[in-house]
Amino acid sequence: MSDRILIGHGSGGRQYRDLVDQVFVRHFSNPLLDPLDDAATLTGACASGRRLAFTTDAHVVRPLKFPGGDIGRLAVAGTVNDVATAAARPLALAAAFVIEEGLPVGELEEICASMAATAREADVPIATGDTKVVERGLADGLYITTTGIGEVVVDHEVSPRAVREGDLVLLSGTIGDHSAAVLAARGEFKLEIVIESDCAPLWSLVEAALEAGGEEVRFLRDATRGGLTTVLVELAESSGLGVAVEEEAIPLSPPVRAVCELLGYDPLTLANEGKMVMAVGPERADAVLEAVKRHPLGSRAALIGEVVSDHPGRVAMRTPFGTRRVLDMPVGELLPRIC
Repeated sequence: MSDRILIGHGSGGRQYRDLVDQVFVRHFSNPLLDPLDDAATLTGACASGRRLAFTTDAHVVRPLKFPGGDIGRLAVAGTVNDVATAAARPLALAAAFVIEEGLPVGELEEICASMAATAREADVPIATGDTKVVERGLADGLYITTTGIGEVVVDHEVSPRAVREGDLVLLSGTIGDHSAAVLAARGEFKLEIVIESDCAPLWSLVEAALEAGGEEVRFLRDATRGGLTTVLVELAESSGLGVAVEEEAIPLSPPVRAVCELLGYDPLTLANEGKMVMAVGPERADAVLEAVKRHPLGSRAALIGEVVSDHPGRVAMRTPFGTRRVLDMPVGELLPRIC
């Protein structure tokens, strides 16, 4: 790893994982942290006897508002979705604001209104928080950190360690929408394509999947920084199994495809803020897929692959030409300050 922090260390890809492993895990290692799931699970902490899921996330998107959302909606949705990956119903959020001197109060109010509306959509209160103001030029307008806690609604383990050979890999919809929407909003490439971010809280979608699949739902992960590729590689590496993916099965909207072809981006590595990847036992995969498709946020859900014993720890994708391509986490940062 470099002896200086690089922008790529925030990418969600290989450099990010190296930073987490070599700095944070080395110093903070403990049984709650070491699985490196999106939310830590606290056993015996809930009055009902169920486990609690606990997570925190910082949001540094530029611009603060983009088609389909803003930093407030992003902050709530991102934290709700991380809690949901532990099969947990969100119970409460905390929010901390770092505000740059000079930010218009009206803009802050609009973002807070959006944040409140997203919290109501997710049926979760913003219960506590903190505010700091820093000098002009030091905070890119506004940074928001959100912490979430939720009640795990299943008794079985939901993690890469629970995945088995033969499980099917489902994706809840099109990929790359968030990154493409933010990129277009920046105006750097003068794109005339209309793209909206997929930013949305996904607990109700996950709840529908759990009701349909029960114990057969063995893995949940939202595909944020590093995109679908990073989720699949983490699944393969953490489970010790292989993942076989069909490229043609992965849903992609025409506008995102056009942006990627124009600018040379790989849509599989672009960030999403409203897409869930699931590994489900083959006995219930069809039922889960149909339940997700009936949900408003899952109409373009698809079966994209399978967990296999071949090539353990690796992801192999079959291309439309019949060849196979090994997927690996992206190195470096394609789009900084995206979420």
